[in-house]
Formats: sequence, structure tokens, C-alpha cells
Amino acid sequence: MLGFQFVKATPNTYLIELRNGKSVREGAGLAFWYYAPRSSLVSIPLNSMDLPFMFREVTRDFQEVSVQGQVTFKVADPALLATQMNFTLKSDGTYIAEDPSKLPNRVANAVQVKLRSALQALTLAEALQATDRIVATVRQSLKAADGLAMLGVEVLDLSVLAIKPNPDTARALEAPVREEILKRADDATYTRRNAAIEQERAIKENELRTDIAVEQKKRQIKETQVETERSVLEKRQQMQQQEMAGKVRLEEQNKTLVELATENQKRQEDVKAYALNAAIDALKQLDPKALQALSIAQVDPSTLLALAFQGLAENAAKIGELNISPDLLKQIARKAA
Repeated sequence: MLGFQFVKATPNTYLIELRNGKSVREGAGLAFWYYAPRSSLVSIPLNSMDLPFMFREVTRDFQEVSVQGQVTFKVADPALLATQMNFTLKSDGTYIAEDPSKLPNRVANAVQVKLRSALQALTLAEALQATDRIVATVRQSLKAADGLAMLGVEVLDLSVLAIKPNPDTARALEAPVREEILKRADDATYTRRNAAIEQERAIKENELRTDIAVEQKKRQIKETQVETERSVLEKRQQMQQQEMAGKVRLEEQNKTLVELATENQKRQEDVKAYALNAAIDALKQLDPKALQALSIAQVDPSTLLALAFQGLAENAAKIGELNISPDLLKQIARKAA
């Protein structure tokens, strides 16, 4: 539109409008119309930028090391930077010169110079173990660096990720440590073996002590069993003795009882004999016929009948004729039944 153009910058972009080499307007995040044939625009980014780097330097003892890290920087004075480097834009929004792409290289060069100075003051062994000290020294040096201050650039942070020697040197440095580690490993192996032997010996001793304790327990058990058996035998003998003593006392009592029973029976027989002799003496004084009559009076009728028939049989020669009535026979048969 007749040479007028509209431009709008982001909040982290510092925009400068120049006419006849003088600044007309400038600021971050501006948006305005400008007349392109007579104006020039300078765009400087204000955001922080991360720049990774990897340098090869030499230590005080002439050992080459590689330093890997990252530096973070930003443009602190865009107006000053615009006077030192060309950040002018074309009409299509691209830069006219290559200075914007050279700014990170200048920062990297400044970092490399400061790192070289720090590393040349240290030996290889010191450099490998002093990363934090190197970072602090270089960061402080960059803040006071004239080259960056003249460009209006400020270093925000610096980090060194690794400082490594070349492979041959690294192997040489690792060798003593490796040997020491291997020696410690061997010592640990020997110590472990000795410990295993000691443990095995302790286990064997414990097993032997256990066997001894078991045998002692077995002996105590056997002694206890023998003692128990002896006690049982003693108790059994005592019981047998008591039983025999009881039997002896019982036999003695039986003997006494038999003697008493015999004595009592003898006395009873004597009494019976005395009574029988007295009865016989009394019967001797009686008439035989009266005695027979008394005997017959106390005898059962059937017995008397039997005695009668016995008498008849004895005097059968003297009897001529004997008549027995049927009633008598019936009575005899009834008694028999």
C-alpha cells in the first residue's frame, strides 16, 4: 500500500525503527505502521538461548581433554548490540546480514577462552576432579568479560557436563584404580573364602558339639532308664517280699486256724465220745426188750414192716403157712410208689 507496511513484534523481540541512521522508535513487543522506503527495522531477540558446546583443550601437564557443556545467554542491551552487529530485517522479515547467526559463535568463543585459561591452570587429575570449581571460575570470568559486555550480551548460566581425557590417557588413569579394585575384589574373594572356611569350621564344631550333647543326652537317658529299671526291680522285689511276707503271715494264720480248728474238732469229738459213752452206759442198765420196744416206737412203719418180713424170712422154716391180705399189699405198693 504505497510503501506502508505493518509490523508486529512478539514480547520477547526488541524492535528498532531507523530513519537516516537514527532511531525513531524502539521497544519490545511493538506494533506499528512504517514507511518502508525510508525506514529500516532492526529485530533483536530478547529470549534466553541455550548453546551446547564441546571443546578440546590442554591441561597444565599437557594432557588433552574434551569439555562438554552448555551456556545460557541473552541480550541484555539490545540497543548496544544493534550498534555492534547488523540485525536489520529485509522486507520479507529475514535478516540482511549473517550477524545474528554469528552471535552464538562469539559467545562460544568467549566461553572457550575462559575454559582454556581455567584448564591450563590445572593438571589432568585436578581438572577431572574440579568440575564445579572450573564452572564457578569460568562463570565469574564470563560475567566480567569485556567482549560480551561490549556486545550487550549477558551469560545467565554455564554448566560443564563432562571433562574427559583421550581414550589412551583414560585407560592409563583407570589402570591403577582398576588394579586397586581388582585387588580389593581378590581380597574380598579371599576374605569371603576365609569367612566361608571359618563358617564351615564353626558349623563342624557346632555339629560336633551337637553330637556330643546328643550322646550325653543318650547316656543320661540310658542311665535314667537303668536307674528306672533298677528302681522298678527294687519296687518289684519289695512287692514280692511284701507278698511273700503276706503269704507267710497268711500261712501262719492258716496254721493257727487249722490248729485251732483241729483242737476245736478234737474237743467236739471228745464231747461227742463222752456223750456217746454216757448214753451207752445208760443203755447198758436197761432191759433189752424195753430197749427194743423204745427203738421200735421211734422207727417208721415201713421200716417196721420191712423188719417184720425180715424176721419172717429168718424163721421161714418154722412157719407152716402165711396169709397176707390184699389191703396190706396195696399199702405196701402205695408206699413203694
